[in-house]
Amino acid sequence: MMERVAAAAWWRPRPAAGAGEAARRPFSSPPAERGAVPFAALILFTFVSVAAPQSFVPALEPLHLALITASLAAASCLLSRLTRGLPILGFDVEMRIACALLAWTALTLPFSVWPGGSLEFLSGIFLKTVMVFWLVGHVVDSVRRVRWVLWTLTLMAVPLALTAVTHFASGEYVLNGSHGEVRRIVGYDAPLAQNPNDLALMLNLILPLSIALLLASEGASVRALLLSLIALDVVATVATFSRAGFLTLAAIGAIYLGKLIRRPGRGWAWAALAALLLGIPLLPPDYLGRLGTITDVDADPTGSSQARLGDTLAALGYVSRHPLVGSGVGTNTLALNLERGPLWKEVHNAYLECAVELGLPGLVLFLLLMRSCFRRVATVRRASAGHPDLREPFFLAEGIEMSLAAFALAALFHPAAYHLYFYYIAGLAVALDRACARARRP
Repeated sequence: MMERVAAAAWWRPRPAAGAGEAARRPFSSPPAERGAVPFAALILFTFVSVAAPQSFVPALEPLHLALITASLAAASCLLSRLTRGLPILGFDVEMRIACALLAWTALTLPFSVWPGGSLEFLSGIFLKTVMVFWLVGHVVDSVRRVRWVLWTLTLMAVPLALTAVTHFASGEYVLNGSHGEVRRIVGYDAPLAQNPNDLALMLNLILPLSIALLLASEGASVRALLLSLIALDVVATVATFSRAGFLTLAAIGAIYLGKLIRRPGRGWAWAALAALLLGIPLLPPDYLGRLGTITDVDADPTGSSQARLGDTLAALGYVSRHPLVGSGVGTNTLALNLERGPLWKEVHNAYLECAVELGLPGLVLFLLLMRSCFRRVATVRRASAGHPDLREPFFLAEGIEMSLAAFALAALFHPAAYHLYFYYIAGLAVALDRACARARRP
C-alpha cells in the first residue's frame, strides 16, 4: 500500500530547505519541450483528421494530408529519439499491450475468414491507429502541450457542432425507416464523423476535454468562450438524435454534476442543472420518443434497435463457438453473415467487435489497454488533488479520464475498436502522466 502511495506522488515537488515559495511551485521551471516539428505535425494531423479540410477543398484531396502529417510527425519523432539515444518505441506498459494486440492480430491472419481483407485492414487502419497512439504519448511531452491539444480538439469540434445544428435547422435529413418515420441529420463530411452517430461520439469525447479547460481557466473571457463552445456541443449532440450519444452525454453530465456539487465552486453545478432544466422544453418534439426506444426496442419504427439486438445475439453466438481466434480483424460483418444470414451488417459494439474478430484474447488485451490508460490518468488526478499549484494537471487529468469513460460507455454502441476515437484519448492519458513524471525529475 505504501509503495502505491509513493508511486502516486512520484512527481510532486520536494521543496529544498530554505528555498522558499519558488521551490514549492511544481512547474515553476518545467523541463524543456522536445521536438517542435513532430508536435506541430501532430497538431496538423489532428486538424486534418477531425476537421477534414480536404472534404471541402477538393484540391487538397490528392495530397493525402493525413498521411503526410502523420508520417512527418513519426519520422521527426523517431529522429529526435535516435539523436538523444532514447529507445525508439519507449516501451511503457500501454505500448507493450498495444504491440501485443497488434501481434495477436497478425497471428490470427491465417485463420481469418478473409485473410486478404484482414491484412489490408491491419496495415491500412489498425497499424496507423497504434502509430498515432505512440506519437501522442511521446510527442505531447509537457502539461502545456497537453493543454494545446485539448484546445485544438475543442476548436475542431466547432465546425462539427455547427454542421450538426445547421443541418438540423435547415432540414438536411436522412430519413430512417420504411416510411421515413425518424429524421436524422446528415453527418459531417469527415471519416470520423460521417454519420450522426459517429458525429455524436466525436462531440462527446471532446466535451469533457472542453470542460477540463473551462475548470482550469481563470480569465472571464476564456471561460465565456468555453461555455459557449460547450453549449454548442451539447445542442449539436441532441441534434444528431443519437441514442448512444444521449446516454453518453447524460453520463458525462451526471458525473461532472456529482463532482462539482462536492467542491467549493459548486455554483457551476447549480448553473449547469438550471440550464438543463430550462433546456428540456426546447427539445425537438420527436426526441423523447426516439429516446424511448432505448428501453422499448419494439417501439423503434426504423427497425435499427431490433436489428442491433439481433446482431448482438449473433455476435455472442459466434464468440461462443470461436472463443480463441475469431474471424480475423475487420471481418465481423462476414462472421455475422455466417451466423445469422447475409444481412451485411456489422455489430455495433466495440467489445464484441474485438471478441468476434480476435477472439477472447484480443478482447482481454483491449480491456487491459483501456484499464492501464485509466490507471495512468487517475494516478495524476489523485496525486494532484487538493494542491493549488497542481490545479491545471488535476483538471486536465480529470477531463481525459472522463473522455476515456465516455468512450468506454459509447463503445457498447459503436464498432470503433480499431479507430482513433479511443487511441488518441488513450495517448493523451499516457502523455499527461509522462509529462508530470518528467516535470518531477531533477
